[in-house]
Amino acid sequence: MQLRYSFRVYPSAGQRMALGRAFGCARVVFNDALRVRKTARAARLPFVASGELSRRLTASKKTSERAWLGEVSSVVLQQSLRDLDTAYRNFFDGLKGKRPRVGAPRFKSRKDTRQAVRFTANAGWKITAGGKLRLPKVGDVAVRWSRSLPSVPSTVTVIKDRAGRYFASFVVETEPEALPATDATVGIDLGLTHFAILSDGTKIDSPRFLRRAEKKLKKAQRNLSRKAKGSNNRAKARIRVARAHARTADARREFHHQLSTRLIRENQAVAVEDLAVKGLARTRLAKSVHDAGWSAFTAMLAYKAALYGRAFHRIGRFEPTSQVCSACGVKDGPKPLHVRVWTCRACGTVLDRDINAAVNVAKAAGLAVTACGARVRPGHIPAQREETGTHPKPQPVTTGRQTGISAL
Repeated sequence: MQLRYSFRVYPSAGQRMALGRAFGCARVVFNDALRVRKTARAARLPFVASGELSRRLTASKKTSERAWLGEVSSVVLQQSLRDLDTAYRNFFDGLKGKRPRVGAPRFKSRKDTRQAVRFTANAGWKITAGGKLRLPKVGDVAVRWSRSLPSVPSTVTVIKDRAGRYFASFVVETEPEALPATDATVGIDLGLTHFAILSDGTKIDSPRFLRRAEKKLKKAQRNLSRKAKGSNNRAKARIRVARAHARTADARREFHHQLSTRLIRENQAVAVEDLAVKGLARTRLAKSVHDAGWSAFTAMLAYKAALYGRAFHRIGRFEPTSQVCSACGVKDGPKPLHVRVWTCRACGTVLDRDINAAVNVAKAAGLAVTACGARVRPGHIPAQREETGTHPKPQPVTTGRQTGISAL
């Protein structure tokens, strides 16, 4: 399987200029090729193939208007055409229903906050004996290696993010590393107050990185709004805002990595619910939903399970995990969000809403779990309906609120 490893790089002032030139040339080639295809479509001409675009690129480098394209590696320019092909392929596949819909390719702007160029093996890039990254027509760039690469990388992508940081992203081929087998399995219910509730009763608090950094972010954004547009001070203030957001995103990503790795190492099978994140992001809980980052976390669980030989299950979002009693399996009906503890009217078990949902997630995935973790305290057990022939009187729903229970 293919994995991507990213490392922070520190180019010198001259190397930053060379990389900026590469970013600009790749952007111009992408826009020129996109304009050719849009013009052909407007004139009702056939779709311009990639080979034709490559020939036009070679011809344009010989003209006076585009002679400066020869100042960067030709591989970077060719990869920009490949990126355009990928964008069109994703767009057409979305129209055919083969993947989620995405918009049509758009023109890139020099004001885009993220810039990237890709070097393949044909470019002749290499990692020097001194641990530096040698890029064609850029030079030897210093890299901060946080770990070793498992194999020889096939490509490297140099990225400049909106905070002005540079990264080298390597794609490597690696074999799955099966961990020792274990009998433990877990179902996970994701929430907001508690980020994850496990079927064994464990509750993991949500760090709320964005909420904790909100005061500093507001101050930085306020300072940015006071700077004159187009001034150097505004550019510096924008970098400060971007770096503050980057620190928050990095902390969230690190939390996701640590938690997902621990769950995969400790359990043979992991089950999560397929949440409608896009729908929840349109509610009043939008900021908290984005702050939690459920989609990124479940994606980490999926690829780490494949890497380490674990089973990963994703159950349907319409599974009534919060309505079914994990002790007897009777569907007790929907509950308002403020009801965190409820009593099953069929068997009398007092259930914690979140732990009960986590147990049901595991059961829906076919994992062997016990429902004892969902029991809060034993309750009075009325006669079963099939025994009495009549419906028992509905008992009032327990509305006891526990400190720190998830809002979902």
